[in-house]
Amino acid sequence: MDNRISEIRRQIRALRVSMMEAEAIMREQLNRDVDCAFVAGDLLKMRLVMSRLVEERNVLGDRTPIIVHASVAPRRRATVAAFIRPAKRELIAAEARA
Repeated sequence: MDNRISEIRRQIRALRVSMMEAEAIMREQLNRDVDCAFVAGDLLKMRLVMSRLVEERNVLGDRTPIIVHASVAPRRRATVAAFIRPAKRELIAAEARA
């Protein structure tokens, strides 16, 4: 049974990485205004497989979290801060005009 749990955990890890890559591809296609129906369909199939693997894993009694490193596929691009706080200004007394 431990071998089956290890196999399921390995499949879930690989599937999560594939799902993150598919989501990144789909985002790029959406940004370019390209049809992403094929990738979206594949992503739905991956979610179905994932839910079945998770069910089987729970039936076998494995409840420990599975960690996937975020460095594999970034979820979002780094964005530039929309608001930048201006530097402090010092007040200078107005000079008397002669």
